[in-house]
Amino acid sequence: MPASVSFGSEDRLERGRLVYNEHCYFCHGYSGNGRTLATRYLDPPPRAFSSLRIGAINRRTLIDTVIHGKAGTAMQPFASVLPGKDIAAAVDYIIYAFVEHKLVNTYYHTAENGWPDHERYRDAFPFALGDVALDTPEEQLTPEQRRGKQLFISTCVVCHDRGRLNDDRTVWEPRAVSFPRGGYSPGEKVTDAESGATPYARHDRKPVLENATASQRRGEALYQDNCAFCHAADGAGANWIGSFLNPKPRDLTDPAFAAATDSERLRESIAKGVMGSAMPAWRAVLSDADIADVAAYVEKVFLRRAPDDRRAGR
Repeated sequence: MPASVSFGSEDRLERGRLVYNEHCYFCHGYSGNGRTLATRYLDPPPRAFSSLRIGAINRRTLIDTVIHGKAGTAMQPFASVLPGKDIAAAVDYIIYAFVEHKLVNTYYHTAENGWPDHERYRDAFPFALGDVALDTPEEQLTPEQRRGKQLFISTCVVCHDRGRLNDDRTVWEPRAVSFPRGGYSPGEKVTDAESGATPYARHDRKPVLENATASQRRGEALYQDNCAFCHAADGAGANWIGSFLNPKPRDLTDPAFAAATDSERLRESIAKGVMGSAMPAWRAVLSDADIADVAAYVEKVFLRRAPDDRRAGR
């Protein structure tokens, strides 16, 4: 970090970098450019800080946005997640690194962050940096680029998930291919994130659906393609993406939720969303029949009511 900074000491900016890398990068990108997988799902898309000119964003306003969230967007409040000094440090880092100096990255790949000898991934760098389009035909790639593409897809894509495409209409698979260790906190020294034990992977395994109706089968496909992004494939809301949201996604397997939820309420929550949470309204995306199918799947697989209760809509 340069010796002369705009918002205080290097230690403060370094703390802001660590907080940003832990809580903000998934939507806003490691380089603050908003080139992330989240842009495929969020409307409006996450803010691209690097595209802002100096003076276009007010520090106090940005701090308030992080604290309270922003209505009409996916930006959630972090008041219950981060202390005020960490929020201020992250905001100062954003303004310094992305708005003022347009830094190309946050120097994440350090030994302290679990990346000793980052040069061992050099074949994947052209895809992470966008120098080579990810959908370039295989026959046009050199042997080194083929190795780099495979490495990028198997390892790097979990963070560098917005590699350049020739055909940007390509829809990405919204599932992480690797996860960080559980219990990580900014500044902690950890081993390589691709190899550590993690509590997240098991939640991306969907339940086995047996003795299902046609409606429940359709609901399974809709749920796993859409709802599992936040609620997890197993319905527990404890997946990697769910860990970023505040409040956390609903644990659909919680017996207390089942006891308090009937079929009508479930369909209404899907259609209209849930105020004060990241649960959006799906009525403009899914038809009434689609919503009924999703609800039927959720009731059968996650709410686990007795058959008589399901028929009664309790």
